[in-house]
Amino acid sequence: MSDFIASTPSDEKEYVLFCDESDRHGAFYSNFYGGVRIPASRLLSVEQTLREKKTHLGLTSEIKWQKVGADVVERYEEFLATFFDQMAAGRLHMRVMFTHNTQVAVGLSRDQQDQSYYHLYYQFLKHSFGLASIPTHSAPPRLRIYLDEIGDTREQITKFKGYLLGLADIKTIRHSGGIVLEPNSITEVRSHDHIIMQALDTVLGSITFRLNDKHLEKLPGTRRRGKRTIAKDRLQKFILSQIKRVTGKLHFNIGISTGRSASPDAAWSDPYLHWQFVPKNIQINKAFHKR
Repeated sequence: MSDFIASTPSDEKEYVLFCDESDRHGAFYSNFYGGVRIPASRLLSVEQTLREKKTHLGLTSEIKWQKVGADVVERYEEFLATFFDQMAAGRLHMRVMFTHNTQVAVGLSRDQQDQSYYHLYYQFLKHSFGLASIPTHSAPPRLRIYLDEIGDTREQITKFKGYLLGLADIKTIRHSGGIVLEPNSITEVRSHDHIIMQALDTVLGSITFRLNDKHLEKLPGTRRRGKRTIAKDRLQKFILSQIKRVTGKLHFNIGISTGRSASPDAAWSDPYLHWQFVPKNIQINKAFHKR
């Protein structure tokens, strides 16, 4: 039985969502979003476990996908094995969402097109974590959302945060028991300061890397891959093996949505879920099909 179940989650007062994003425009797939949900009562112990592992491995700088190279890949594997151990034990849950470039949304207004990044981010937070399937709590739990620094204008960020506050008013979420989400509970943070976000960045980066065929990139003027590309390819294969381990899906395909388990609250309780978002109205652009 997982620690999450044993800790009687119905008494949990707060959940923390760590959120990150990657390539907005990739060769084949775009709009990558990733997140980790963790009960606030587990946060300190999980962070301590990950920090201790990082220290033990001699990793002194921030762990990031961009920093993966031959000199750290083995230690990154060990660190991420610990991260997935926490996931397998039910102490945290991870979600990923992305879009396929062949599926082009049609019928959008100019504003919808301009704000598509934020609209998709909202859909990710609304659906991916199973807020409409939240277990019964003694009182509606608070939700704290940590957004990795987005880098857009302050006006855009403020507007987006206001949009996210509406999550608490969604009918399906209120009917499940509801959540408490306050303006000061939505914050931009630096991944440097949050070890869970560093693990999230690395896993999400590996998925972006593989789906957009960056593992095939050659050094300029040669037929050889660089050492960094080879190291990243090794790490993405390891991460895929870990996803298969915690989900039990031995034929897991990172290019499509993963099926949920048979549990009635699977959207909430499954350790890892992977979602290819498909707009309601689309046209197919075959130019972005992989050969």
